[in-house]
Amino acid sequence: MPMATETPDSSKKAPLVHVHGLTKFYRSRRSIFSRSISTKALDTVDLDIQAGSTLALIGESGSGKSTLARCLARLEKPDSGGIQFDGREISALQGAALFRFRREVQIVFQDPASALNPRFSCQEIIEEPMAIQHIGGRGERRGRSLELMKQVGLPASSCGKLPMDLSAGQRQRLAIARALALGPRLLILDEAFSGLDLSLKAQLVNLLIDLQKAAFITYLYISHDLDLVAHFADEVAVMHRGAIVEKAAAAHLFQNARHPYTCALLESIPCVM
Repeated sequence: MPMATETPDSSKKAPLVHVHGLTKFYRSRRSIFSRSISTKALDTVDLDIQAGSTLALIGESGSGKSTLARCLARLEKPDSGGIQFDGREISALQGAALFRFRREVQIVFQDPASALNPRFSCQEIIEEPMAIQHIGGRGERRGRSLELMKQVGLPASSCGKLPMDLSAGQRQRLAIARALALGPRLLILDEAFSGLDLSLKAQLVNLLIDLQKAAFITYLYISHDLDLVAHFADEVAVMHRGAIVEKAAAAHLFQNARHPYTCALLESIPCVM
């Protein structure tokens, strides 16, 4: 079934991210004697994300959300189609060009405990991406790390602590600070608030909204929490079996969903908005 059309007031500005015809297969074998099995994770995906906005990506587990996010961050290469970032094709970047692109897009993963180096202090964790990208001297990186910790609400006393010494909410704040260290234009939040209590979710979402206003950051927010999506997102795209089946402004989609899968998804949630 074709994707439901966008609402008439969709922005006409050139998007920061333009995905066109993106397809991704994963191939596996059950044994060395069997044929390889191909699974289509992305099925001709078309998607735009406007600069300075928040696009939420929703859908059941296995629908292709994280695969799309990894392709946008160039952690995966698509099999066909393309990704334009600010008008530049990035799906085939290699070498120094890919290295420079890493500054533009960062990801905050669901489990910061596994995404952060357990042997590094909080300050070292934030400084590491800047050192890898050769940004500033040691003193500049240290000052920037302290500034970011303050910005995300981590006390200066956390500088020398290890991730295991922090609470769950503090670890996610640390992961956000690390992701912001390179000044990305697109921040991907892949189930970044899953497992946190409502109070912590609200604090982190409000933090990200403030950061977006201050730095014009663009967010791709992947989540199963539709109540939070309704509060946080400007637009929502719905994924089903590797394809985008509907995309609209958040308020419009929750009140006037058109695609049968979107309707079924919303009906499965006890209360939205």
